[in-house]
Amino acid sequence: MSKATDSGRRTAKSSSVGTTSSGRRPTNAAPRSRGRGSMMGRRRVSWAMVAAVAVVLILVGVIGFAVSRGGGSGAAEAGSGQVIPAAPDGPVVVAQTPKEVPDTSGISGVLAWSTEGWPADGADHPGALQHDHVAGPVRYAVTPPVGGPHSTVWMNAGIYTEPIPAERAVHNLEHGAVWITYDPSLPAKQVAALTAFVDKQSLIPEPSQAGGAADRANRFIDLSPWSGNTLPSPIVVSSWGHQLRVESPADPRMQQFVDTFRHSRSYTPEYGAAVDGIPVSTGGRPASH
Repeated sequence: MSKATDSGRRTAKSSSVGTTSSGRRPTNAAPRSRGRGSMMGRRRVSWAMVAAVAVVLILVGVIGFAVSRGGGSGAAEAGSGQVIPAAPDGPVVVAQTPKEVPDTSGISGVLAWSTEGWPADGADHPGALQHDHVAGPVRYAVTPPVGGPHSTVWMNAGIYTEPIPAERAVHNLEHGAVWITYDPSLPAKQVAALTAFVDKQSLIPEPSQAGGAADRANRFIDLSPWSGNTLPSPIVVSSWGHQLRVESPADPRMQQFVDTFRHSRSYTPEYGAAVDGIPVSTGGRPASH
């Protein structure tokens, strides 16, 4: 009996993986086949997801590289977040005190300093604003500076909500930018008014060689708080060799100053140069432009 039982068990076990007495495959065989197919399908889906993620990462890398190379109205704004231009790194330079001269713009209250000898005529002009390129920070004789020694590389012009390196901003002045600085304690409402003032100014096309990019434009205005409470007035508007000190962003002379000195053939030492196109790690990325 025990042998028959064992034989029967072996027969049943064999039938469970073969066919039934009627020649049909048992019903539990099909699910196994489907399980293997399902697993292969899941593997195919997993590989597809891996490939998709890889493509996304490659695209992110390409966009990131483009952002790091851009500035102004180009790729720099595609990035997220403001980046302050790099501070100069080198020996401290003390700027000569420029000579104050009568202003010829006709705008009431504008102060002027000597720009004699520029473009350079090879002669020494004591008291004139210097144009030297330097590596380190500069101690300027005028606050905020209206010219003088400055960084070799300029900055990407625009609106910054934190103080910016004066040495790069001065290089922008040499290229025709206007720099609006304000006391860090200025009420938020007035800061917003200054931002709106900058935003309404026209965009000016820049040379195609700037950063290797074409069809670039900028407002040629830098706006930033000053680094301390040493400004001669709550708001100061500066260009190369000229400055206007005002109490309110509603002062109509601000627009007159911008119209006269911004990107001017008469007052810009290096007219036609860009104020943009510098890699973000050096030239920064404005909060807006």
